[in-house]
Amino acid sequence: MVGPQKKFRAGWKMLAYLALIAVSIGMIVPYIWMLSSSFKLNKDVFAFPMVWIPDNIRWQNYVDIWTRIPLGTFIYNTAKLSVIVTLLQLLTSSFAAYAFAKLRFRGRNLLFLAYIATIAIPWQAYMVPQFILMRELGLNNTHLAIIFLQAFSAFGVFLMRQFYQGIPDELCEAARIDGLSEYGIWARLMLPLSKPALSTLTIFTFVSTWNDFLGPMIYLTKTELKTIQIGLRMFISQYSAEYGLIMAASVVSIIPVLIIFLALQKNFVQGVASSGIKG
Repeated sequence: MVGPQKKFRAGWKMLAYLALIAVSIGMIVPYIWMLSSSFKLNKDVFAFPMVWIPDNIRWQNYVDIWTRIPLGTFIYNTAKLSVIVTLLQLLTSSFAAYAFAKLRFRGRNLLFLAYIATIAIPWQAYMVPQFILMRELGLNNTHLAIIFLQAFSAFGVFLMRQFYQGIPDELCEAARIDGLSEYGIWARLMLPLSKPALSTLTIFTFVSTWNDFLGPMIYLTKTELKTIQIGLRMFISQYSAEYGLIMAASVVSIIPVLIIFLALQKNFVQGVASSGIKG
């Protein structure tokens, strides 16, 4: 009986690996196509049958994207917004999560549930009131509008709270006995222990802000304030689209995201696992 069971398990494991390989290939192929298309003339991007490695590699696409539009300005604006929003969310989410996880006050659970419930409300439902508010505050057509609106994250609070609940309360009690204030416990105890969760939130927030299209489209109309996602639309005219340049600019735009993910991937896996099983 032991032999057939081992063969059965080995067969299922092989099928699982084959399925994962197939899914991985399916996810990677679009990026390979994007990279291949970035070296082609516009007329060859959708040629059939597809040529993965073009005969005449067009490096000029990577030169033209910097001269046809102010790509450097767009990348700077996107990086600026992504870094500031990420830092603010790390600060506000970890701070609020500490209060919800380790402090005892009346209505804590109800307040937490009410805050987390906002995740279920689509942004499209309240983007008009937000736009009116930003306009009345004189922040329309400024980066501050996007920064203020994205500085707080219910998802970030939920993620950090789940991780904090896995940290024993006895550590906080011992720190209080030693004379640390709640701010000191948060800064000197909780933050160093929550690097996996902070890395996970960093990746989610940075990628979300970097790829945001609708927010900058609504609030930013000046060219010098626009982000890379809006800038890509400048390669699309009323009658045609320069797909080779779009693909080249897209390749350039994903490099910072890849760097952030590769730098934090080890803690990212640990943070997702820890936050998902605690509490």
